Amino acid sequence: MARYALNLPIALKQEASILAKSQGVSLNQFILWSVSERVGSLRQSLDDINFPQITYRREVDGSPTPRVRGFGIRVKVVVGYINGWGMSLQEVADEFDMPLKTVTQAMAFYEAHRFEIDADIEADRQFTIEAGYGK
Repeated sequence: MARYALNLPIALKQEASILAKSQGVSLNQFILWSVSERVGSLRQSLDDINFPQITYRREVDGSPTPRVRGFGIRVKVVVGYINGWGMSLQEVADEFDMPLKTVTQAMAFYEAHRFEIDADIEADRQFTIEAGYGK
């Protein structure tokens, strides 16, 4: 096993110590367990390496949704502004205060994952209609 010196903020170390104690393990075991769990979840990530500005986040219902990394905005929202409302890439970049290259990548991601995102947009549209909010 490899050794690694780890500097933790005091509050984080205290919280980790409390959680480790509640689990009946040492702080070292708890940290090893936590890192292993996080590495495993990252390994199972749905992120597309061709689009580093896009990440998937799980919704409350557990479904993965592509979002603009660092902004939390759903890709389908960017698509809606551009395809639905006719805004330009630059206008969307200005609206969300994000780099133009990020909006461009969101649209490229949409083109690569059109079926998945269009299905999600249609599901939202149907829900809106059934709820009596739209046509």
